[in-house]
Amino acid sequence: MHLLETKNISIGFPSRHGMFVAVKDVSINVSKGEILGVVGESGAGKSTIGNAIISLLEPPGKVIEGEVWFNGDRIDNLSSEEKRRLRGRKIGMIFQDPQTSLDPLKTIKQQLVETIDLHLRLGRKGSEQRAIELLEQVGIPDPELRINHYPHQFSGGMRQRVVIALALSGEPELIIADEPTTALDVSVQKQILDLMRKLCIEKNVGMILVTHDMGVIAEVTDRVAVMYNSKLMELGDTKQILGNPQHEYTKSLISAIPRPDKRIERFPLVTYIEDVVESTDAFNISEHWLGQSRDFSMQTANDGTILEVKDLCMRFQTTNSLFKSKRKFLDAVKDVNFSIKEGETFGIVGESGSGKSTIARMVTGLYKPHSGSVNFLGKEISSINHTPEVLPYRRQMQMVFQDPFSSLNSRMKVMDIVAEPIIFHKLASSKDEVRQIVLDLLKLVGMSDDAHIKYPHQFSGGQRQRISIARALATRPRFLICDEPTSALDVSVQAQILNLLKDLQQELNLTMLFISHDLPVIRQMCDTVAVMQHGQMLELSQTEQLFENPQHEYSKHLLGLMPKLNMLS
Repeated sequence: MHLLETKNISIGFPSRHGMFVAVKDVSINVSKGEILGVVGESGAGKSTIGNAIISLLEPPGKVIEGEVWFNGDRIDNLSSEEKRRLRGRKIGMIFQDPQTSLDPLKTIKQQLVETIDLHLRLGRKGSEQRAIELLEQVGIPDPELRINHYPHQFSGGMRQRVVIALALSGEPELIIADEPTTALDVSVQKQILDLMRKLCIEKNVGMILVTHDMGVIAEVTDRVAVMYNSKLMELGDTKQILGNPQHEYTKSLISAIPRPDKRIERFPLVTYIEDVVESTDAFNISEHWLGQSRDFSMQTANDGTILEVKDLCMRFQTTNSLFKSKRKFLDAVKDVNFSIKEGETFGIVGESGSGKSTIARMVTGLYKPHSGSVNFLGKEISSINHTPEVLPYRRQMQMVFQDPFSSLNSRMKVMDIVAEPIIFHKLASSKDEVRQIVLDLLKLVGMSDDAHIKYPHQFSGGQRQRISIARALATRPRFLICDEPTSALDVSVQAQILNLLKDLQQELNLTMLFISHDLPVIRQMCDTVAVMQHGQMLELSQTEQLFENPQHEYSKHLLGLMPKLNMLS
């Protein structure tokens, strides 16, 4: 008997335009101790299946056909109260977005202890001890201290670890993991994947692992279900799917995986997708918009340097006190130095919490450095306090954030979201030109023709990230900071976006600061790479030199943790 089985389920979302079917006639099963991977495009229905199993579909979504069975009992027809008792205790869920999974007003301790006590009845002291053990298991340093912090005091990767700890707190029989390692670097990813595999083997826990990361699929799954356009395309053993795929879509999907062993000029596209477009004429955008930064008076240094960071430090206060001697601080970035030349892609890699994103926020002015300087286009912008003075520099420097949903205004249509910076900086001569630039930008990043009339919640995570990139490009910047820009994207969309960024760099002479935990992507995208740990820059070298002959022990350790993908066809 299978631990979980879906029998020909279809999931629909009724609307005034009729029934939108997100999942069509899908049958999968998971046994105890087994990990089933589910891969496919953004919007293919992967996460929808997981939400349907645990009865967390967004209203008015519902299972319109088929059945869901758990441990020999049908569960899709249970009452709301019966389903609530099942969640957490019998079936755990790890969500894709850690920010929305945690209560910002409660400490991590309060949230973990509440969940553990509800399901395991260990008492206050026992629950607290169990909470600390879980944080330690998922690789959070100083768990006794960090358990008293709030979610906003953690990096994206750290928050994801907390969410995983929450899912494990009830000791469930089945875990549905929706992109559980999306925000994690390779070292923490290795810990989490080992923990998941150990959990399945030692406690006979079943798992459905929804992911776009083929390295994760290759590392831990026993079988793989491949989905496209709401349908199940192929289902089989991991070795067979990766090494000898049968369906044309699966073959095309695997060909787009970034290779860890060599650098290529362009990423192969998933040609099976009907609407995939290689942007050979991607820059058919208003000439007025394209010429904006060309007329700008700011210049690079004589050697072509566009950005220079000197002795950059960032310190956060972690404990408040009236007495200075009792205040505690965290040094997030310590004496970092680097420079980026115009047209170059500069990469930063390292653990979650190593200071990568903090550097990006200091460069853009979102954080004021504790000490050190940021020199951009010949101006030390870290010392500028007046908005009118810094505004021209900010237009030339834009950022693509790690979490696309929280970076987009949920109350605005996509047209208004992308048009806002164009109007604010007066980059178009008329409303018609603004509209045309927005439509061109959305087409540029691979969005559908009607995307501009929709709201962010109507898109998948990968589609929202494309909208974020379109908005970042709207001011026609010279310098683009990409903070994990493809972490929410499946490999096919990732290939399109990364090719697009390469095209933009070539056509617009764009300079990029590229932050990622995905080492194969870093190898394909970056000219120079900096390796960081605990706020310090340990190694800085040319990309190929780093991958072929790393000098620092930590760099060697990181590269050794990269998924080898030996079974790829």
